[in-house]
Amino acid sequence: MAKIIYTLTDEAPMLATYSFLPVIEAFAATAGVDVETRDISLGGRIIAAFDDQLPQEQRVGDALAELGELAKTPEANIIKLPNISASVPQLKAAIAELKAQGYDLPDYPDDPRTDAERDARARYDSVKGSAVNPVLREGNSDRRAPAAVKNYARKHPHSMGAWSADSKTNVATMGADDFRSNEQSVVLPAADTLTIRLVTDAGTTVLKDGLKVLEGEVVDATVMRAAALDAFLKEQVARAKAEDVLFSVHLKATMMKVSDPIIFGHVVRAFLPEVFATYGEQLAAAGLSPNNGLGSILDGLDALPEGVRDEVRAAIEKGLADGPRLAMVNSDKGITNLHVPSDVIVDASMPAMIRTSGHMWGPDGQEHDTLAVIPDSSYAGVYQAVIEDCRAHGAYDPTTMGSVPNVGLMAQKAEEYGSHDKTFEIAEAGRVEVVNAAGEVLISHEVEAGDIWRACQTKDAPIRDWVKLAVTRARASRTPAVFWLDPTRAHDANLIAKVEAYLPEHDTDGLDIRIMSPVEAAKLSVERIRRGEDTISVTGNVLRDYNTDLFPILELGTSAKMLSVVPLMNGGGLFETGAGGSAPKHVQQLVTENYLRWDSLGEFLALAESLRHMATTTDNARALVLADTLDRATERLLNENKGPARKVGQIDNRGSHFYLAMYWADELARQGEDTDLAAAFGPIAQSLTSGEEAIAAELVAVQGHPADIGGYYRPDPARASAVMRPSATFNAALAAVAQAG
Repeated sequence: MAKIIYTLTDEAPMLATYSFLPVIEAFAATAGVDVETRDISLGGRIIAAFDDQLPQEQRVGDALAELGELAKTPEANIIKLPNISASVPQLKAAIAELKAQGYDLPDYPDDPRTDAERDARARYDSVKGSAVNPVLREGNSDRRAPAAVKNYARKHPHSMGAWSADSKTNVATMGADDFRSNEQSVVLPAADTLTIRLVTDAGTTVLKDGLKVLEGEVVDATVMRAAALDAFLKEQVARAKAEDVLFSVHLKATMMKVSDPIIFGHVVRAFLPEVFATYGEQLAAAGLSPNNGLGSILDGLDALPEGVRDEVRAAIEKGLADGPRLAMVNSDKGITNLHVPSDVIVDASMPAMIRTSGHMWGPDGQEHDTLAVIPDSSYAGVYQAVIEDCRAHGAYDPTTMGSVPNVGLMAQKAEEYGSHDKTFEIAEAGRVEVVNAAGEVLISHEVEAGDIWRACQTKDAPIRDWVKLAVTRARASRTPAVFWLDPTRAHDANLIAKVEAYLPEHDTDGLDIRIMSPVEAAKLSVERIRRGEDTISVTGNVLRDYNTDLFPILELGTSAKMLSVVPLMNGGGLFETGAGGSAPKHVQQLVTENYLRWDSLGEFLALAESLRHMATTTDNARALVLADTLDRATERLLNENKGPARKVGQIDNRGSHFYLAMYWADELARQGEDTDLAAAFGPIAQSLTSGEEAIAAELVAVQGHPADIGGYYRPDPARASAVMRPSATFNAALAAVAQAG
């Protein structure tokens, strides 16, 4: 039987799965397609990391590693939902929950001293950050807004805040002594084994060895100077105060799981310099690190002596009062931009700010102009270019604006800067070198204690595939494609040489394919957007992450409505369902009100592409019928406005799944490609349609009351299923669908 693997992940997407997966299983079975699940949630990954230390009945196996191997095969057909890219505070919260559920796990050791603590830390570090995507992404990314979604957005535009020509909102970035300016890049002439070492007056320390590289692979390394970072941050705190705008910092402390939490800690120190000058040593002795955010320090003050505790709290309050106004994550609850590193993620927070008149929320609960601090200058200029365009021409119009689909280089961990084991906070002054097996120094940086040094690799085969995919998409959509590459940046210069070498391998006659720096490419793209024209952005991995939130949020109001296809390099398919940035708030609402606002549109789109891929690779004509009718059902769902609403008493996630199933069944009954399937679905469609009133009433009846799902990071399956499948009428109708084939 043909097989689709559906991933079990976290937060709202996981809860939605309890409702939608039975629909998928029932309909897919009519085409002889089996649907299996694999648990790659944060909780599941933690348990898998300690499988050998847990009793047999609690072991789950390493589903992520299994899927990583599957992704390298032609048989792969994986639907990937958003997962938590855990920061340290999230990781600790998940560990605490699992321990409360009876899992005998060690605490996360902040400062491992014993072999057991070092082993535990290594296991946990393999789980945190963007641990999932690099394993599964054995192909490059093709993300775009489907026609049905684009048409709906034009008919039903989301709200856009008005821009003022005198807006004081800006991006602040370093431009010198940062990762971009210090980058060095080499292309390996032959396969080799590399070593990263720190050379000091006291001797040589190996930071990382045994790095296997292939012929043609691009290897980069760079360093951010801590002293320059601190001076820059001090200037921006003063600037925000002088300009009377909100101060905010925008990092990626999830994907850049080593470097960006450290940078975040520098920001917290810069904003509260007197607190750390006076109490820094006592806070550190109590295990309270600014890298984990101001919230973790406030929550951990009980670890200090009572008198000191009160002094620190008073000093923090004074620092917050004396400094510039801080942007807020939740002004009602006093949660600031500096509370949690993973609360303000640049790829989601910057477009949300641009969409809202260039404003963020201030401590007074009102919107204000903002100084958005993005220390590294690699891509900060992209956001500044969009801000300047809005300041000059006003907000974009979702009813007329064009799209910026993306072809992203990400296969085989391409450009996974900062999210792996090649990032280091330098312990002492010296020189970091990357040397080959012959002992030749390929890259060298002078460093001081506290500097942040990092390296990454990009294999040649993914680059070739990326160029091919860009040409394919440009021809298929008859749209200009722009490679966002800066010839003045070391890594990009090497990629430009490869792009120019590989483009002639493809038929590009009649195509508009350009290479432009990210800032110039952004300016061109927004200029075309205002004319209603589309422009494919062909980018590296990090910029792929940023662009596939920036433009969809401006165009559609969310990045969750994008079609995200990953044609795997060995012939399989990975189908991603969109972003999960709002997932935590959705879970909180479900627990308090039994109402889930999560929109599963991304899942609907991914499932159709998965079935279409199944039809092509296994010659399954019925799977193609399911895919085509699902697309039509999805468009009806949008046009009939049956997606999740905002308030209790309306359609929520569960209701949208019912309407999707009803429309899907009806489209199957109406189609003429498979008369047997049409005949089988006739009575099912009639049953769902006639039961609409009863099912809708059952789904609404449970709303407005607290819901018990048995856990945040690892819900209890029975309780979560009961919460997410409250309609007996709908459940009975679904049970009949699987027999339709």
